[in-house]
Amino acid sequence: MKVLIVEDEPRFAATLSMGLRAEGFVVVHADNGVDGLWEATENAYDVVVLDIMLPGFNGYEVLRKMRAREIWTPVLMLTAKDGDYDQTDAFDLGADDYLSKPVAFIVLLARLRALLRRGAPQRPVVLTAGSLTLDPARRVVQRASTPIELTPREYGVLEYLMRHKDTVVTKNDMLQHVWDAHYAGPDNVVEVYVGYVRRKIDTPFGTNTIQTVRGAGYRLESGEYANGS
Repeated sequence: MKVLIVEDEPRFAATLSMGLRAEGFVVVHADNGVDGLWEATENAYDVVVLDIMLPGFNGYEVLRKMRAREIWTPVLMLTAKDGDYDQTDAFDLGADDYLSKPVAFIVLLARLRALLRRGAPQRPVVLTAGSLTLDPARRVVQRASTPIELTPREYGVLEYLMRHKDTVVTKNDMLQHVWDAHYAGPDNVVEVYVGYVRRKIDTPFGTNTIQTVRGAGYRLESGEYANGS
């Protein structure tokens, strides 16, 4: 099995490489994000161990560019950062697993073997609603062939609505899944962001995709039931 380690701490990278080679892995090491991205996209690997804090491109950017280029090699993010939001960002960008340093080698080895058993994930399905499309892998939104630029929060709102198209979702649903399960602020922030999204996906195109269901929440119309089918 061939593993790419993208890690800028020389001592840690050397220890990890030595341990994996002793377990029968073929190891290639890159010490910055630029070289790591080149290796990940130009050569075939069974799994990638990717640090977040890297010179050149950081780990998030390497991962984003990999998935945008349709490189589906399993990626284990490895970092000294251990916040919940860091993990969420990693998984949102297409990471397959996440470990915080310091980590026992035996644990990292077990996680890598689990990823290898699962193999490369299939490309995520592009979400559609009429002429509106959202590609979770590349984080690209388009209306017909026109690209639509969204902020990360706007993207999260639209993705949640599209994953539940033709279904009413409440403000509380969106707060828990797009913001945070422990969010304690006002729920009118949902109205604000739904408005932002409407102005980008509907207003310029003369469409009315996101419906407000009075007293209940919002529904993103796919158009599939327009004729009562």
